[in-house]
Amino acid sequence: MEIRLQFLAIVLAFVAIQAYSSSAGISSQTLTPPSPKAISDLKDAIVKGLGLQADLKVSGFDVRDARVGKAVAYEFAIEIGTKVIPVKLLEDVSRWDFVDLPFFHRMNGGNEAKEGNSLAEIGKKKDASALPELPPFQLAGPMELWIQDGDDMRLALPHDVEAGALKKVVLSDGAVVTVKGARSVSLRHPIELPLPFNRSVVGQPHLATGLLSLAQALRDAFKSDSQKPLLSLRIVGPTSLTSSPSTSPNDRLKLKRLAPGLVELSSSAPLPSSDSDDQSQPATLWPLTSVNGSNANLRGFEELLASVLGKKGEEKGSFKLVKAQVSAQTYVKMGFEVEKNLLEGQVNWDEYPEWRTRPQKGRAHFEVLARIEEGGKVVPERIVPVKPFEAQESVAESVVTGNVTMSTVETVQAAPVYFTL
Repeated sequence: MEIRLQFLAIVLAFVAIQAYSSSAGISSQTLTPPSPKAISDLKDAIVKGLGLQADLKVSGFDVRDARVGKAVAYEFAIEIGTKVIPVKLLEDVSRWDFVDLPFFHRMNGGNEAKEGNSLAEIGKKKDASALPELPPFQLAGPMELWIQDGDDMRLALPHDVEAGALKKVVLSDGAVVTVKGARSVSLRHPIELPLPFNRSVVGQPHLATGLLSLAQALRDAFKSDSQKPLLSLRIVGPTSLTSSPSTSPNDRLKLKRLAPGLVELSSSAPLPSSDSDDQSQPATLWPLTSVNGSNANLRGFEELLASVLGKKGEEKGSFKLVKAQVSAQTYVKMGFEVEKNLLEGQVNWDEYPEWRTRPQKGRAHFEVLARIEEGGKVVPERIVPVKPFEAQESVAESVVTGNVTMSTVETVQAAPVYFTL
């Protein structure tokens, strides 16, 4: 009797749960969490970019398996005559980590629509705090810097100076500043560079002499022509501009306020040229004085530029640097799968073992490298096929022998071994 009462209580509890679920509108679809908006946008971009057919099914994109890394991206555009050649380079990501990014929790529909803009604002603040930054670098005049998103930027010469919110900083010849916390640096206006491009100098095979000579010619042109606009760069999100260490302890940058948000920094000590005979001074690439001419990456850039210019680089003339941008980027690496129904006649089954079950669907595995932009947008940049893990197959002995029973197999007597105990 007691067992029957227990069974009846379990049944009544089950019926109550079912009734509550139906009244609350709970279903298997609502229990399944929606996909993050960033991942769904990434999937749509891949399907649209690859031009996948309607009968193909794209799956995967599990945020729990997403690996995140940071690297520096270089983008250039060179104009030779009437031809513009874009170049994009990406440093190797030294480390991939499993990071819980904030925008991975922003879902499509559901509670996000009810909460309004509060969740979006919180997500933007979290994303902004996790934005990657460029390593500190030095810039030398004469040039002008346009500051973007630098309302809280510090100005130290070498002590902190109250100059208000800066939008533009003019560096005179000899003024060198160290930029920290910048997210990107880009060229605001195209510049014209002279040809021929000579990259080999006797006695200095370790230096990127071609780029050094171009930089020196560019600097001389800006110094000599007062009517020519200064070299103009845009810096996004710097946290500080400080005077770089100088050989003279008494040499400090002088600040001159030209207008609200506009200052000029000058120095009494001239900057040595890159072609100076003083061997104690390292050859630097103007205006990036923190880059040494013997840097291996700089030599790689020189070889790339020579290959892009081709025979045109040996002729007298000029070419334009239309675009130049260096930015710190966050990348995410994820795997996904493309599935397709196999129809009759699409697969050659002649090389397929007869004992194996013929699959009805074909699958291909890929890995996408995507760039994360501000606001949580994920933009795919590179897709490579991935060879999936192949499990070792085992075949029953009866299948190998053709289902021959042991009773029909001829008995073979092995020769006796007399030294066996």
